[in-house]
Amino acid sequence: MFYYIFYEKLLHFFSPFNVFHYITFRSIMASVTALIFSLWFANRFIPYLRKMQIKDSFKGYEPQNHMQKAGTPTIGGIIIWSGFFISSILWARLDNALVWISLLGTALFVLIGFLDDFLKIKRGKNDGLKARTKMAFQVVSALLTAYLIYFAESKLTPCSSCLYIPFIKNGVINLGYFYLIFAVFVIVGTSNAVNLTDGLDGLATGPSLTTIMPLIIFAYVSGNIIFSHYLHVPHIKGAGEMSIILASLAGSLLAFLWYNCYPAEVFMGDTGSLALGALLGIVAVIVKEEIVLAIAGGIFVLETVSVIIQVISYKTTGERVFKMAPIHHHFELKGWAESKVIVRFWIISLILALLSLTALKLR
Repeated sequence: MFYYIFYEKLLHFFSPFNVFHYITFRSIMASVTALIFSLWFANRFIPYLRKMQIKDSFKGYEPQNHMQKAGTPTIGGIIIWSGFFISSILWARLDNALVWISLLGTALFVLIGFLDDFLKIKRGKNDGLKARTKMAFQVVSALLTAYLIYFAESKLTPCSSCLYIPFIKNGVINLGYFYLIFAVFVIVGTSNAVNLTDGLDGLATGPSLTTIMPLIIFAYVSGNIIFSHYLHVPHIKGAGEMSIILASLAGSLLAFLWYNCYPAEVFMGDTGSLALGALLGIVAVIVKEEIVLAIAGGIFVLETVSVIIQVISYKTTGERVFKMAPIHHHFELKGWAESKVIVRFWIISLILALLSLTALKLR
């Protein structure tokens, strides 16, 4: 919106408005806007949640020390998304189809998460959407989003159905229509991976922030024809605007982390975590960096794999590989303090994010 007002309409009145043309400037301002608005909103929304007794309950499949967290306000994901959507609309170019697709896909997953949280609160127990129903909603939403991306990018990039493999010379695989299935897997998989990670105070927020950092850089490079050709990154016209979308998310997450850090004053709930993972997956699909997402978001992959291993092991042998899954609970039961688990996972996620940046040149 600001791009249209200040750059396209008012530039001839005041030449310094040219700064609104630059993605870097708008990304910084988008992050700051989302941060300030989300902090302001959270300061008023959290007391409202307490007043209305919209609170979390003990789920029964967590360590016993988590019982003391029962009663903490939940659906705090609304704090994240309020700042995110407002900032994105203000600072991104609204004539860019990829912007609207990413916002639509995120909104669909926000609604799924909110419905799940609403049912849990209404029933007073951990009984939201049935697993199959939730998965069906996620797959349909991801399929719609993936199709829109595929259709839009058919006009923006030479190969909208290609999978680009970093670290391999000429590592490009054209998946054809199977790319839609792959994109759905990335979006739904990341959505559920972040949801599984959201089990300790700030645990999902920290790795999300570190994962956003390399994705912002890849989005900017993909949208710049000179940089993308030099670094052998797929050029996607308009993909640079995803930097602003991600910057808005980063600002909102920082504001949420202010209240969600240990000990948490509010939980994001599925309203936050499902859409948070989905948006990371959507942007990775848009900029064709799905493998980079898997590297930078390695903590999310680890959490998901730990659950898969635990389930397979228990059903086939009756034995558990971990004391409890997801794996962050395993370390809790080994005697690690919650804050130690969180910070160490943050450190690992930061290292993985830096490692993923090597894919910029190694191709």
